[in-house]
Amino acid sequence: MNKPSDYRRIVVKLGTSVLTGGGNRLDKAHMVELVRQLAVLHRQGCDIIVCTSGAIAAGREHLGFPELADTVASKQLLAAVGQSQLIQVWEQLFQLYGIHVGQMLLTRADVEDRERFLNARDTINALLAQRIVPLVNENDAVATQEIKVGDNDNLSALVSVLAEADLLMLLTDQPGLFNADPRSNPDAELIAEVEHIDDTLRQLAGDSVSGLGTGGMATKLQAADVARHGGVDVVIAAGHQPEVITNLWQGQRVGTRFSATANLSASRKRWILAGLAPDGDVIIDSGAIRALRERGSSLLPKGILRVNGSFDRGDTVRVLTEEGVIVARGISRYSASDLDKIKRQHSDQIIPLLGYEYGSVAIHRNELIVV
Repeated sequence: MNKPSDYRRIVVKLGTSVLTGGGNRLDKAHMVELVRQLAVLHRQGCDIIVCTSGAIAAGREHLGFPELADTVASKQLLAAVGQSQLIQVWEQLFQLYGIHVGQMLLTRADVEDRERFLNARDTINALLAQRIVPLVNENDAVATQEIKVGDNDNLSALVSVLAEADLLMLLTDQPGLFNADPRSNPDAELIAEVEHIDDTLRQLAGDSVSGLGTGGMATKLQAADVARHGGVDVVIAAGHQPEVITNLWQGQRVGTRFSATANLSASRKRWILAGLAPDGDVIIDSGAIRALRERGSSLLPKGILRVNGSFDRGDTVRVLTEEGVIVARGISRYSASDLDKIKRQHSDQIIPLLGYEYGSVAIHRNELIVV
């Protein structure tokens, strides 16, 4: 075994295609192999968090593959049945190595609300402190469209930010991200390292080969972008590649790697980043963009061009360029209606225009994350 890496807290996302091998049943032989590798890291003192798909597939298998209408209720039924079956399998396999597991079911609301975010973080930390492996999944049985994250790729990214992880492994049915579609282009080459996620890269991202899960390569790019801006290294790799987990942990060149772009130690900033649904947008001018990106400044009313959406003081907003490119996320000191009144104005005009003030800045730099 190679020298252990510096990664001490790791989130491993396992897609449905990895857990079923592309079939319609849980591939327990491969699942135990994954657990064996995770147990190696656990014995080395690593904190392990598993973000597991497969509940609906497990429910379908347990019920004998019933013919159900393609409705949300049917999927929630299968998830309700399958989640317990899935956890039982994981529990039995980890027990082979003397490792206890704990189940956590999350929705978007659990990371958007500050208090619930901290509660979820504290639960994960409490489990890890007792050397228990958290098994995280979306609460599909009760989640409505409004509170769903929607796929376990993005859920795993939010969990990695929430848990202040060092590394997120997105294990899938593909070896990584290619410069062309490998299914139709035999000359397609694996992209080993990604420094910038842009529109060109997003166009390369295709759908899931198996069609079994909800997340294709595009959602993995979204997840990688969230996690790396949260201070987490990310790798997309094939879940069936031999020793993929231990090799990634040791830093070997496997799959496609995205290096962290920030080191977010403050839980408040992690919460700002993790929340998936901003309440509105603030569009800023080029001078404000430079101030945020180059000098780490707060956002002043003077730099605001327009305000979109309806939000209150203390809500999370996106900060955009005139072309719609996201510059930052932050907590607004003022409501949308107030910002609309003081936009393009110097800070000393806030009281004359509003009759009060909550400070001279629209978004303070301590409550703002540049993306």
